[in-house]
Amino acid sequence: MADRRLRVFHAVAKHLSFTKAAESLFMTQPAVTFQVKQLEEHFNTRLFDRTQGRISLTPAGALALEYAERILALDAELDSRLKEFSGQEAGPLLIGASTTIAEFLLPRVLGEFKSAHPGVVPRLVVANSDAVQDRVAERSLDLGFIEGHSHLPSLATDPCGEDELQVVCAPMHALAARRNVVVSELPEHAYIGREVGSGTREVIDKYLNDSGLSHDSLQTVMEASSPEALKGLVATGLGFAIMSRATVAMELRLAVLVAIPLSPPLLRQLSVVYPRDRIHSRAMGSFLQFAKERLGAANGAREAPAAPRRARANARPT
Repeated sequence: MADRRLRVFHAVAKHLSFTKAAESLFMTQPAVTFQVKQLEEHFNTRLFDRTQGRISLTPAGALALEYAERILALDAELDSRLKEFSGQEAGPLLIGASTTIAEFLLPRVLGEFKSAHPGVVPRLVVANSDAVQDRVAERSLDLGFIEGHSHLPSLATDPCGEDELQVVCAPMHALAARRNVVVSELPEHAYIGREVGSGTREVIDKYLNDSGLSHDSLQTVMEASSPEALKGLVATGLGFAIMSRATVAMELRLAVLVAIPLSPPLLRQLSVVYPRDRIHSRAMGSFLQFAKERLGAANGAREAPAAPRRARANARPT
């Protein structure tokens, strides 16, 4: 039901290419150009700068994109809610997730849910955790999976499991034979970490601070912006990393990497976030319950233990 011009503009803005937008919409490029021109004439402003064969959003275009995502999300929500009156559990379900959850925990959950609910069409968006939360808040995503709690008061946060971060290193590394690694020993070894802004880094930094250390106390030799890159660097023996055990399950089975628990253990909560004031569609409600059950079982969801030496890190996610 949303204005066709708005849908075409949104596709061009996301691809920053009239050609790619036309392909995604199964339209001709002249037709796409015409729709965007009509929208610009309607608002009496340029939405794109066109220079040297490239396009970019103007300030007005960036603002229009923010509203377009909200409008299109509400349009999809309306379609889904109305279908429920006829008993259908169908329609798109827009899900955001931080890298660790999206790549290592959600795929099986999504596959099982899709098999049980064939009319629902899930779409998974992988992004920085702050970006996931922002997009859920602006309603361009239905819900998001993050580590820790949301920092946005407009979002509700439901726990759905726990994730343990451990020291990960190559089999020939000096720490590989250890049963555990005391946090005070970490500065003695070369360290490969996540980049500034990563939720995983925030969790680790909080853990270090709670233990009387700081990030600067580590011998950081390199940083990486994804779990896959981090694993590749660690496998060379260059240093150790602190990673979710879930991200290295395959490498542990293949004996390519070794994971050693920290002392005290480093745990973080897995959560699902969604707008507090949003009425859940039947599909969204079903998926929320399904995902919380599956992730809780897979990650051993449990109450915060009473043991004083156990450390829990709750920071904004990756």
